[in-house]
Amino acid sequence: MRLKRYLKAFRHKRLIDSGHEPTYNRTDFSGGVRIVKHLPKNREIKNAQVRLIDTDTGIQTVVAIADALKLAEEAGLDLVAVSPNSDPPVCKVLDYSHYIYNQGKLEKKAKKTVKSNVLKELKLTPKIGEHDYQVRFQAAQKFLAKGHKVKMTVFFRGREITHPDVGLALLRRVNAELGDTAQVDHGPVFNGPTASMVLSPKK
Repeated sequence: MRLKRYLKAFRHKRLIDSGHEPTYNRTDFSGGVRIVKHLPKNREIKNAQVRLIDTDTGIQTVVAIADALKLAEEAGLDLVAVSPNSDPPVCKVLDYSHYIYNQGKLEKKAKKTVKSNVLKELKLTPKIGEHDYQVRFQAAQKFLAKGHKVKMTVFFRGREITHPDVGLALLRRVNAELGDTAQVDHGPVFNGPTASMVLSPKK
């Protein structure tokens, strides 16, 4: 509330001094995930002025660095340059340790999302031997355990395509033997001389 009252008074003073309504930029900082390891804060900010963001309205106001630091100190928080390369740098008054903690959580979430989007393909044939089948089945188990999606593809050669039920039975066997560790996202479906099925780790 103290920051909001200060910015309101500052804008009113500017209006009186200049004789016209000043222009303020609005910036949405909620869109996208921006992972930051360290940002300049408090006395690390060397600029004479900063563009301070009102945390309630998002309105930015250019103020002297001394005034911005005073606001942060009175609130028991930190003055953080969230966009340090701007001129003047864009700053917020916030709890820096809490901000870094949240950034860490966002980074883990982003890595988990990228990890879950990896698709591994394993190829089979209708006449695959038991040993080769087990090699691919165990590979599928490992990929799913790591959080990856797995695409099982059966390739039909020549007249093998006249017996599509053999390929479908193979895919159903994989699904059945994986049990509760996987779920079918897509398929089984035929596409030309192949039949495929996409599996993902069961949550």
